[in-house]
Amino acid sequence: MNIMNPIRKSSLGHTACPHDCPSTCALDVDLTAEGRVGRVRGAADNSYTAGVICAKVARYAERLYHPDRLMKPMKRKGAKGEGAWQEIAWDAALDEIAEAFLKAEAAHGSEAVWPYFYAGTMGLVQRDSIERLRHAKRYSGFFGSICTNTAWTGYVMGTGTLRGPDPREMAVSDCIVIWGTNAVATQVNVMTHAVKARKERGARIVVIDVYDNPTMKQADLGLILKPGTDAALACAAMHIAFRDGYADRAYMAKYADDPAGLEAHLQTKTPEWAAGITGLSVEEIETFARLVGTTKKSFFRLGYGFTRSRNGAVSMHAALSLATVLGSWQYEGGGAFHSNSDIFGLNKAELMGTAFVDPEIRMLDQSQIGRVLTGDAEALRHRGPVAAMLIQNTNPVNVAPEQRLVKQGFLRPDLFVAVHEQFMTETAELADLVLPATMFVEHDDIYRGGGQSHILLGPKLVEPPETVRSNLFVIEELAKRLGVADRPGFGLSARDHIEHILAASGRPDLSFFEAEKWLDCQPAFEEAHYLNGFAHPDGKFRFRPDWERTPAPNKPPARLGSLGPVSALPVFPDQVNVIELADDEHPFRLVTSPARNFLNSTFAETKTSVAKEGRPEVMIAPQDAARLGIAEGDIVRLGNRRGVLRIHARITEAVKPGVLVAEGLWPNKAHLDGEGINVLTGGDAVAPHGGAAFHDNKVWLEKATA
Repeated sequence: MNIMNPIRKSSLGHTACPHDCPSTCALDVDLTAEGRVGRVRGAADNSYTAGVICAKVARYAERLYHPDRLMKPMKRKGAKGEGAWQEIAWDAALDEIAEAFLKAEAAHGSEAVWPYFYAGTMGLVQRDSIERLRHAKRYSGFFGSICTNTAWTGYVMGTGTLRGPDPREMAVSDCIVIWGTNAVATQVNVMTHAVKARKERGARIVVIDVYDNPTMKQADLGLILKPGTDAALACAAMHIAFRDGYADRAYMAKYADDPAGLEAHLQTKTPEWAAGITGLSVEEIETFARLVGTTKKSFFRLGYGFTRSRNGAVSMHAALSLATVLGSWQYEGGGAFHSNSDIFGLNKAELMGTAFVDPEIRMLDQSQIGRVLTGDAEALRHRGPVAAMLIQNTNPVNVAPEQRLVKQGFLRPDLFVAVHEQFMTETAELADLVLPATMFVEHDDIYRGGGQSHILLGPKLVEPPETVRSNLFVIEELAKRLGVADRPGFGLSARDHIEHILAASGRPDLSFFEAEKWLDCQPAFEEAHYLNGFAHPDGKFRFRPDWERTPAPNKPPARLGSLGPVSALPVFPDQVNVIELADDEHPFRLVTSPARNFLNSTFAETKTSVAKEGRPEVMIAPQDAARLGIAEGDIVRLGNRRGVLRIHARITEAVKPGVLVAEGLWPNKAHLDGEGINVLTGGDAVAPHGGAAFHDNKVWLEKATA
């Protein structure tokens, strides 16, 4: 008797976007009868996503079924970077990785192995399990400084914790200030709620940035200032608030530490003073201060971009302080929001193996990977070399600063590197072994959205290719080969880990999330708006931050101490010129902004994203181009002490004279000489707790002669 296979029907799956974006959008995914992913949409029933997602994620099937996706483990043949590979079986590849780690450990100690990862997936299980292996084996620690440190540090210096008004309150605000983030390109949901307020309430949208980007084009008031001068604008606006009676003195007397000291400090921070620093006109500064000063329900949406300078933490704290001077926190639709990362309370101790942590193990800075791999003694904490690495969820040869040092380090013949990836990235091209990784719809995970307020389940929706494995699988298999698989936290499935995290955190169990899809963790209005006091011991907002002793979300270990020029940080909000100021030799300031169709180095492999972005270009003001004899499409040279880059010129009024903007983290190989924009960016630590100043570079510019 023949038994017919049951007929499969198309269905709808529910998950969350895994990528390194604060929105963490809730997704509805069409699943075909053949078990493939079709259309991807924003979940309309999630109150933050509200049915809207970015175009690059909407076409995710293009990435999932890309013909160049890695499908089998590969072993290098010949010299590093030559591009010759041979297939290798999974077990053999994992055996070789374990053997290389044991060899490095025998020669130099356990710290010679450096597991390196980041936010290629924001799923807790698939991202953070590598830490459990690290701690169990006493491998070198990983200080993840590259993205959030300056922003988070500046924010908590004022509030004491990383939370704020419900970001959905933008829809009921009367003025939304989008400060230092190109939300149209990078956080489309911010615009969903801001535009709703404009349509329904007549709200004004203010955009503050360093060039005329797509978000600026949505502004009722757009302020284009010089890179790294945001604190000057904030200080002048606070000066005007005190001068013209917009400052809420009664609110500050109750909720702030030293409003009288701040007012005295701001006496000299006039609009004229700020105009000379920011490049804005006095009228622009006065107009901005008057708008937010007379609009009680002003919502300051503070992004990451303006903090990626060497004074970034100071800039964040200054912008945040403006909301406190105005008393904006008191009102629904008012206050200042950056991230809700502290509201979720998810206990990852078992997942990350924190019980195994040895405080004597050195901590290496992610942003200084080039210095680490090229033997810089300070970067290595004056200990031995890194001799072996496992890399998951990141592409440092493309995304890390000081690119020439990074590549030089990866080309060391004595360095063993295994990369677990979805595509043959430029980091994978320099590896000894490359393992194919699952994508987010092919494994189970759980997410939380720092830019919103939900914990979201990301269940496995489709089967991965037979030869592709998840991050968790690799960690578990290496643990077996390295002799730590019997430790607590190992031997669990992704679903087990999700269950354990939820139980340890006092959250509903997995069955709740399977039924409801997400959990809204937004605190009550009084807590979110700090009406019960700010999160410092005395309940006061800090106009006078203690830059070194205040707890911070990603503070380096005490044995590292503070990082960067901490002594230069101000007592009160102020403009601090620890940035790379233009000089006679380097008369331009270069900002490396995100592109709409890429996300870091992700999506730079998909045909549609590449076609929409075109090619690597640098934006140049017409006045600068004319003075240097540069025409549209010309090849120009940019340079500083870190390197030189050739790139095509785009002449545009979008940037002001003296400012250059290169959008998009293009692959290095997409550039004319095989070196990407990060050949020009620095890896020096940003005060007080480290970070990478990607948007803070002084350069020279000239027309290329050949």
